[in-house]
Amino acid sequence: MLKTISLLIISNIFMTFAWYGLLEKKELSLWKAILLSWGIAFFEYCFMIPANRAGFQNGFGGFQLKITQEIITLVIFSVFAVWYLKEPFETKYLISFLLILGAAYFAFKK
Repeated sequence: MLKTISLLIISNIFMTFAWYGLLEKKELSLWKAILLSWGIAFFEYCFMIPANRAGFQNGFGGFQLKITQEIITLVIFSVFAVWYLKEPFETKYLISFLLILGAAYFAFKK
């Protein structure tokens, strides 16, 4: 489980930078931004595929893997948005995340 979570965290760091890291680079042409994002996303896949395989082989179901990945994505994106994009973290986001955590609870409930 720790291997899966660790790989998902690394994967999501790459994904976040691939998708959102170039938002402020308006001087970069769209095709260059796409190619650069694809280059970063390659490393996302290098961690995401092993994470999903390891998780599935160790008892995670497909839905559980996806929900886990989404929670990790939200945490990493929150840090990224506040730190890198300089956006405020509002109470409504916290409430939204708590509702998603509730969904994860039910997905993993036996």
